[in-house]
Amino acid sequence: MDHVFMSGFFEEVKRRKVYRVAVAYIIAAGGIIQLASAAFPAWELPNWALRLVIVSLLIGFPIALILAWAFDVTPQGIKTTPTIALPGAHRRRNVIMLVATGVIISAAAGFFVLPRAVARKIDKSIAVLPFENLSDDKENAYFADGVQDDVLTNLSKIGDLKVISRTSVMQYRGKTTNVREIGKALGVSNILEGSVRRSGNKVRVNVQLIDANSDEHIWASDYDRDVTDVFAIQTDLAQKITDALQAKLSSAEKSRIERKPTENGEAYLAFVQAHNLQDAVEDLEKLKQSEQLYARAIQLDPMFALAIARYSQLESWIVHTFERTVERREKARTLAQQALQLQPDLPEAHLAMGFSLYYGDNNFEAALKEFEIAQRDLPNEAEGYLALGAIQRRLGKWPESTANLEKAASLNPKDSWVLQNLALSYQTLRDFDAANKTIDRALKVNPDNLGLWEVKSKLAIAEKGDLSVAERAFQSVKSLPMNDLEKLRVAGGRADVFLLERKYQEGLREAESLSDGLLAGVPAALCAKYYLVGFARRALHDEAGAQAALLKAKDLLEAQLKQSPDSPDLRIQLAKVLAYLGEKDAALNEARRAAQILPESKDAFGGPEITAGVAEVCSIVGENSRAIELLDGLLGRPSPLTVPLLKLSPAWDPLRSDPRFQALLDKYSAKT
Repeated sequence: MDHVFMSGFFEEVKRRKVYRVAVAYIIAAGGIIQLASAAFPAWELPNWALRLVIVSLLIGFPIALILAWAFDVTPQGIKTTPTIALPGAHRRRNVIMLVATGVIISAAAGFFVLPRAVARKIDKSIAVLPFENLSDDKENAYFADGVQDDVLTNLSKIGDLKVISRTSVMQYRGKTTNVREIGKALGVSNILEGSVRRSGNKVRVNVQLIDANSDEHIWASDYDRDVTDVFAIQTDLAQKITDALQAKLSSAEKSRIERKPTENGEAYLAFVQAHNLQDAVEDLEKLKQSEQLYARAIQLDPMFALAIARYSQLESWIVHTFERTVERREKARTLAQQALQLQPDLPEAHLAMGFSLYYGDNNFEAALKEFEIAQRDLPNEAEGYLALGAIQRRLGKWPESTANLEKAASLNPKDSWVLQNLALSYQTLRDFDAANKTIDRALKVNPDNLGLWEVKSKLAIAEKGDLSVAERAFQSVKSLPMNDLEKLRVAGGRADVFLLERKYQEGLREAESLSDGLLAGVPAALCAKYYLVGFARRALHDEAGAQAALLKAKDLLEAQLKQSPDSPDLRIQLAKVLAYLGEKDAALNEARRAAQILPESKDAFGGPEITAGVAEVCSIVGENSRAIELLDGLLGRPSPLTVPLLKLSPAWDPLRSDPRFQALLDKYSAKT
């Protein structure tokens, strides 16, 4: 009976020409899906739009079968298909069988088609690897760097792209790492690699854009030009990459990528070398070499606004980190103004002015406005997001700051400096889980970085009063190659930890081993040495030795303050020295001046450190109530101060016998 029914059903399907309609529908639907899969990403339609088309076509299939069953196309038009004499039950069974078949075929097709036919929006992320220098001349290596640097700079101005920063790609110079691995490590789907050969006035540039997911070439280009045309090559490359990744390019962005930074090739080479050296943010010697090269670039082309802006930024950084002198501050400001006069819309000039206002003047609100202009016109430059994040935390805008620092880290994933900054933010917010994860990410990127080991050690001390991480860090860095300044830095850190461990004899020996001659290059470190010696000798009850060291520290600090009268760090250090020398009024006066220069109301990131210094001065001179009041405030808001630090550090020993201090520790221990 079933066999008879089935043969009857298939005969009826054939008679009613349902097969023909089914095949035509499948061919047409396949064509529509294929067309939509290609067109929808180009039109930037969402994935659900393609899914909706596919689902509609799948639902339409059984409906098309029913219509084909019921109607027939004839020369006289659409007519009802003539029926043949069949029992009613058989007719119903045939229709049910037809619908079930259509639904089963649609469901099976959907199972295979839907997961694969998602509109794959082109991923507009790219890393530009260091270009290979195919010439023997070392100067041409700088030229190759210049080509890569300018392509990167141009791409970073295009808001619709995601472009990995220069610092993160430089480590791939000369390495034959698999493109897929590089893409995964940097979080991008496209890689640009190339080579540069220069001979006299002629240059040959060869580039390939590669899909990092499939390792397939998207396109390749060769350029044979005169050296003077190199900027035209870079502009053309930026345009081609933008087209290949289907990125939008506004007229303002197009105008910015077409602008030549200089017409002077020699000036440009000096600029590229200077820019390379400027990346060594913790190496003063390299930064001073960078200064000389920027000066040379500007001497060769006094209209080179980009070089002038970068030179200004370098001066601001040296002011912030190494030498806060009036001369350097004025130089940074003058250079930034000069760059803006030459090119008022140059984003790097606004960045330079922002850093001059930030590092030079502590004018955070004005700096923020400059950074916002720079970031708007350099939407893919990690440096802009880092600057914004750094200034926003000073203004107490913690969520915005953290978001911008995280964005900087995503654009510059192989730069440990960005991650170090982010970790310090999390530490100040006392989010130690995030801080530790971030610093571990940074150490994977740069396991030999002293600054990272220092932060990791301080995190363990601040979170748990755990000194074992610092001990492991000192063992780890022993095997690293270090210059004299780095050795001094490690020895200074070693002395600090000995004092926290209350190993005063060892701390004293370590501090006294620091060479005055070498420390003279970093005046703040020389002052810190004599403060440490004074502190250790005092703890060892060597009052005369402590007095001599502290007086030496006082002289050094006063000499420094003549050069940098508005330095809150120098003033708070002097206040501590004066407090230990018994000069109570002078100590409190200096502490007050430091807090006036950098109050927490003005700086939510650096201010709390000054407040903690004021509290320490108050505790040394016996002003316990004021010290405890200040500490209570610091523990209740974002600051580097923690209960484990207060319990551990001998700096707070003058308060230990005060029951109010113990009550404070109990109060915040209960909260955590």
